[in-house]
Amino acid sequence: MRAARLSPADIVALGLVGLRARRTRAALSALGIAIGIATLVLVTGIPASSRRALDERLAALGTNRLQVTPAPNHEPPVELPVEALDMVSRIAPVTVASATGDFGLNVTRSDRTAAGEFNAIAVVATKSNLLAALDGRVRTGRFLDPAMERLPTVVLGSTAAQRLGFDDVDLSRPLQVHLGRHRFTVIGILEPVPLSPEIDRSAMIGWEAATRWLRFDGRPTRIYVQTTDTQVAAVRSVLAATANPRHPGDVLVSRPSDALAAKQAVQQTFSSLLLGLAGVALLVGGIGVANTMYISVLERRREIGLRRALGAHRGQIRIQFVTESIVLSTLGGGAGVLIGALAVAGYAALQDWPLVIPPAAVTAGLVGALGIGVLAGAYPAVRAARLDPTASLSSV
Repeated sequence: MRAARLSPADIVALGLVGLRARRTRAALSALGIAIGIATLVLVTGIPASSRRALDERLAALGTNRLQVTPAPNHEPPVELPVEALDMVSRIAPVTVASATGDFGLNVTRSDRTAAGEFNAIAVVATKSNLLAALDGRVRTGRFLDPAMERLPTVVLGSTAAQRLGFDDVDLSRPLQVHLGRHRFTVIGILEPVPLSPEIDRSAMIGWEAATRWLRFDGRPTRIYVQTTDTQVAAVRSVLAATANPRHPGDVLVSRPSDALAAKQAVQQTFSSLLLGLAGVALLVGGIGVANTMYISVLERRREIGLRRALGAHRGQIRIQFVTESIVLSTLGGGAGVLIGALAVAGYAALQDWPLVIPPAAVTAGLVGALGIGVLAGAYPAVRAARLDPTASLSSV
């Protein structure tokens, strides 16, 4: 007689027989898989969310920024070329380059201020893209734009505004300050710039306005550069020679922030930790399913013997137990992904982190559950298929 072939629907129905008959045990076994897969999602989702929050904080520390300044304490003083900013801007990995030029002028609130009363505020010529290079923000008013940088207007840093007595800027009723013999209208006040405190103590005027009214020679004294984290070292290695090709040794380039090294170390540590914990979680889940299926074979010897006596061949017995293992693992894997995602979302909300659930973790959880079902059910299925029908039916 030819053995009957089971349709896919019959295979699934057959695999669910044992699960329906022992629902409590199946639920507990699926719970073991769910805990393992949920652990996988947790140990990837929580560190990924933490890493995203850490990346955002480290980015605020300026890990991708560099500064170029002339070397101090030289006689005569070192001067950067007028073309320095344009040359730096042409470096391929540089995303933003801006500059300021300090030309030794004082700023006062009134023309009646005594000559010796200094307020330690630097007047600097400023490019209109300075805020983009510093990730700075305007607290009130506006910043210099291509139109305003040609006019006698000034933007104050946070400390400079405090020292000059400015709390707010009303553009409908603008106030003025004195730069040398000229009056400049205050159009904005900046928020503090923690990474560039010299900006907080500065009164910023447009590059063209400084050249037109204050006889600025156009030489930058500080160049601000932004690039990507991966290109910081490469850009830094060529900045000095680019900014001052004749005398690169007279140029100082700020070192990348130590936060960049910390960021890279954290990423490597997280990667190693996730790999180890994910492997342990999957191993625990696989052992749980294998143990459940093995015990199921021992308890269902008479059922197996009866099916063999009624004509089921060994292949069908193997398919039955492998299908049961796969269904059990898949149900547990789906529940584990859901539980893990909810746990990550709750913990991220508690810590005020951005929610990040790596798609690879979800995929690995589902695929891992399926793989666990196949591997964990293989040996019990083979053992069940090898049982002697007569001995199985006679067992008590």
